[in-house]
Amino acid sequence: MRNRSFASVLLLLIVAISAAATERQPNSDYRARRTALSEKTNGGTVILFAPTEAEGPNDLYGFRQEDNFYYLTGSKEPGLALLISPAQPASANSPARPYTEILFLPGHNLSQEKWTGPKLGPESPDAKERTGFDRVAKLDTMRDELVRILPQPRASVYTEQGKSSASAGPLEWLSRANAFPNYVGFADVNPLLASLRVKKDAGEIALIRKATDASVAAHFAALRTVKPGVTEREISALMQYEFGKRGCERPAYAPIVGSGFYSTVLHYSEDENTIKHGDLVVMDVAGEYSMYASDITRTVPANGHFTARQLEIYNIVLGAHDAAIKAFKAGASTLSRSGSNSLYQVAMDYINTHGKDLHGEPLGKYFIHGLGHYVGLNVHDAGEVNAPLQPGAVFTIEPGIYIPEENLGVRIEDDFWVNERGELINLSGALPSTADEIEKAMAPNQK
Repeated sequence: MRNRSFASVLLLLIVAISAAATERQPNSDYRARRTALSEKTNGGTVILFAPTEAEGPNDLYGFRQEDNFYYLTGSKEPGLALLISPAQPASANSPARPYTEILFLPGHNLSQEKWTGPKLGPESPDAKERTGFDRVAKLDTMRDELVRILPQPRASVYTEQGKSSASAGPLEWLSRANAFPNYVGFADVNPLLASLRVKKDAGEIALIRKATDASVAAHFAALRTVKPGVTEREISALMQYEFGKRGCERPAYAPIVGSGFYSTVLHYSEDENTIKHGDLVVMDVAGEYSMYASDITRTVPANGHFTARQLEIYNIVLGAHDAAIKAFKAGASTLSRSGSNSLYQVAMDYINTHGKDLHGEPLGKYFIHGLGHYVGLNVHDAGEVNAPLQPGAVFTIEPGIYIPEENLGVRIEDDFWVNERGELINLSGALPSTADEIEKAMAPNQK
């Protein structure tokens, strides 16, 4: 047998990943999140509603659960409601009450289920086992449960606010039904959930790894296919097929395959042009695996070889990418655009000191977006960019330079995880990143 390179062996391993049904973490993981959230509410009660199928349709990929609701329940079904209430000591007005959590399930809509499939009902004998809740109740009983559970004489209720929230309509109805006769007011639960979601547990990291591995395989397939005469849409479709057959339910975001001038358009998603000789091709494409996202970008030369100018800009972007990695310090570095610990500033300084545009000006003005963002249940996941990056965080590092007058855009983006020892782990590091590695990976396709 001929000797294989490390990259080719790695690719074979990645390709061997088999597609599977949506994975779900153990019930204990979701319960731990609910109790952790309850401890942050200072005695307040959490009430959340999942979108209904009418509120959360997706004609292309079907219903997708709202991120926070899924984070707390692991349920992908529509129309549910959740109540979490902390333990209450005895008082003059009410007896002591233990920590309480209830998952409310709507009654069956048999007509709707003919179209979208059977749903878990409150009468299902295995509802507790499947959901991990000690109490599962009919949605119709929620008003009475609230009246019984909310402490008197005044209660604080945490929920998702805003007219677009799935909780807005049901909470308005419950208020009219006098379910909150003495409540202090609705508080926003999102900051509390964001502080929890930014630190991924082991199960979440495993799912993000699978999303990333499948997306890496898709990028390898693209490297073997990009050449003059191929359309951007063909590359996009190929990549979606490759991560889809490895278990991803959907793209994590609208795929971006931009060639020539469109390599300089950050969120170009038409993917409708034919790749030409001399183009650079920016491929910002990744999948979502079991609700968890990946986010990867590579920039490649259409004909397999960078021109001198393309190589110059590419190496500056790669240098900024590597400078940010080297500067990272767990518990100190941030994704903020300013401050002494800003990784963005490290990348910007590198770009500004390592090249010029055609007019002799520094290249920093062509780096027009942030350096990175958190990744998780959403590709732009919950988290504060000004906060220090702590163990458990997953985020991107993605410097870029976009020069429209030269039809020259370069972005290099990888997903990183800060492990429990504070080490920065490149989850997508199996992909080629240097110009030489990219040209070598593309070489067989160019013959």
